[in-house]
Amino acid sequence: MTNRLLAALILFTRLPFWRLREVPADSFRTAVVCWPLVGWLTGGLSAAVLYGAGHLFPIQAAVVAALACRTLLTGALHEDGLGDFFDGFGGGRTREQTLAIMKDSHTGSYAILGLILYYLLLTYLLSSLGRTAAALALLAGDTFSKAVAAQLINLLPYARRREESKTKVIYDRMPLPALLGAAASGMLPLFLIFRHMPQLWWAGLAPVTVLLLLATLMKRRIGGYTGDCCGATFLLCELSFYAALAAIWGLH
Repeated sequence: MTNRLLAALILFTRLPFWRLREVPADSFRTAVVCWPLVGWLTGGLSAAVLYGAGHLFPIQAAVVAALACRTLLTGALHEDGLGDFFDGFGGGRTREQTLAIMKDSHTGSYAILGLILYYLLLTYLLSSLGRTAAALALLAGDTFSKAVAAQLINLLPYARRREESKTKVIYDRMPLPALLGAAASGMLPLFLIFRHMPQLWWAGLAPVTVLLLLATLMKRRIGGYTGDCCGATFLLCELSFYAALAAIWGLH
C-alpha cells in the first residue's frame, strides 16, 4: 500500500516524492486506487490557501490563489488532459483523428477556449459559496471527484496500445476491495459539508452523472479511455459538484 500511495503521489503531483525511495513499476499500474488520497493533499492545501487568503483578500482573489496552488502542486497535469480532451473531441471526426489530436503536443483553439471558460466558471462557482464553505467544498470536491473519475478505468478499456501511452503506464482495473477503499477515502470529506447542511448531499450525484455521460461519449468516439480522458473526467466531475453545490446553496 505504501508503494502504491507513493506511486500515486509521484504520478499525480510534482512534489519530489520520488526521492523517498524507488517504487516498483507494478505499483504505478495500481496507483489510481490512491488517487483520492492524493486529493487529500492537493485539495487540503488548496483549501487552506483559500481560507487563509480569504481573510486578507476578496473571495475571488482567494479562489484564484487556491487554484494556482493546486496547479503548482500537480504541474497542471489534469488541465493538460482537459485541454487535449477538448481539442480531440472537438476537432476530431473519427476515432483515429481524435486520438491523434489528443496526442499532439500543440494546443488548439478548443483547448484554449475550453480552459478559459472552465476556469471562469470554476472561480465564479467557488466564490459564490463564501470563504468557509468554498474551502470545505474544495477539499471535498477534489477528493470525491478523484474517486469518481477513477472508476473510468473500471468502466472502459484503454483506447491505445500500451507503447502509445504518454506515461507508459496503463492502469489495472480495481478489484472490489480496492474499489471500496478508493470510494471510502474519496467520500469521507463530503461529511465535513453534509453534516452541517444535509440538503447538499444531492450535489454528490452530479459527478457520478457526469462520469457516466463522459464514459458513454468516450466509448462511442474512441472505444475506451486515455490518460487525458482521466484528467478531463476528474475536472469536469469536480466542476459539476461545485455547480450543484452552488445551485442548492442558492435555494436555501
